[in-house]
Amino acid sequence: MRWNLPADHLPEAWFNVAPHLPEPLQPPLHPATRQPVGPDDLAPLFPMALIGQEVSTDPWVDIPGEVLDVLRLWRPTPLVRAERLEQALGTPARIYYKDESVSPAGSHKPNTAVPQAFYNKQEGITRLATETGAGQWGSALSFASALYGLECKVYMVRASYDQKPYRRLLMEVWGGEVVPSPIDDPTHPGSLGAAISDAVRDAAGRDDSHYSLGSVLNHVLLHQTVIGLEAREQLTLAGEERPDIVIGSCGGGSNLGGIALPFVPDERVELLAVEPSSCPTLTAGHFDYDFGDVAGMTPLLPMYTLGHDFVPPSIHAGGLRYHGDSPIISSLVHSKRMQAVAYPQGKVFDAAVQFARTQGTVPAPETSHAIRAVIDTALAAKETGEEKVILFNYSGHGLLDLSAYDAYLRGQLDQF
Repeated sequence: MRWNLPADHLPEAWFNVAPHLPEPLQPPLHPATRQPVGPDDLAPLFPMALIGQEVSTDPWVDIPGEVLDVLRLWRPTPLVRAERLEQALGTPARIYYKDESVSPAGSHKPNTAVPQAFYNKQEGITRLATETGAGQWGSALSFASALYGLECKVYMVRASYDQKPYRRLLMEVWGGEVVPSPIDDPTHPGSLGAAISDAVRDAAGRDDSHYSLGSVLNHVLLHQTVIGLEAREQLTLAGEERPDIVIGSCGGGSNLGGIALPFVPDERVELLAVEPSSCPTLTAGHFDYDFGDVAGMTPLLPMYTLGHDFVPPSIHAGGLRYHGDSPIISSLVHSKRMQAVAYPQGKVFDAAVQFARTQGTVPAPETSHAIRAVIDTALAAKETGEEKVILFNYSGHGLLDLSAYDAYLRGQLDQF
């Protein structure tokens, strides 16, 4: 029930969904002029290679050999059939998941952290500043920065900084410097928008530094498409023509984009984004231009948003506590090519524990949102008798999130 690819089957090019979108992406706008941003506007924050990828319309973008050498430390990742979960549910559906938890950082995030660190190193940058919610992105960038000899400053959302001390410790083991955000208000629980403001302000004020983002932007989702490209080949090995539905949890959109974007051209494949009901960007937000951060320092992006000053409750899925969504994901939802659903935290942890007690591994709270939707989809297939093929992204393990499971098992978990 497990399909592995040899190292020489690692994709050598990223899949660019831009030419396949139902609607062309609207350009980001300069925060001061409200005119489309150009490369010179972004150069203080990003290397030119990433700026080029951000606006590229090429269907494929080659992965540098030096990046492939690092990705082969854990890629290709396994495709696993969740047969024990299927049996527990009594469903005729076949459930497959891409296991991204096998990376050094325990999630999908190094897929983009490595190329981002590589391109910054190439341009002579010696220091990166970033934000992190639950700590998966911060740990991934700390790992990648260590490989390339870069300093890494991480602004961690204060609620997660307090909830997840071992994620902070993991970043520090790899040499990252971690501080709680917002830095100017120690009573504030924080948000990804506020942490982005802290990180952008830091990077913009230093010539040796660039800003690095773990989700939302086009180049980030581009780097993550290795997930879906591998999964497509592995499903063929498993005897499946294609998935009927592809499911991923969604905060900014990186792991969802990674598993789903290579399937966008095939209209027969349903795509489903899963978010927390306490931060329901796609299901209750509005589609408009908005800042990516609280302070209004970033370009305005066309996306579903709850407002850049929205501060969600301190749920344990810190990586999903973002007021907006990737322009690519937002475009897919706006055009009806992708659907979205939201779940409260209590139902998400019900699904996480059921998965752990059948499949054996403990998922991250973020990943558990996708698992909740997978279970509901499989139960719906049980009602109809449909042998639906379900593919989802197991985006990360929850071994550093056990305080959340402790709260759940003791009946102390907030249900919102």
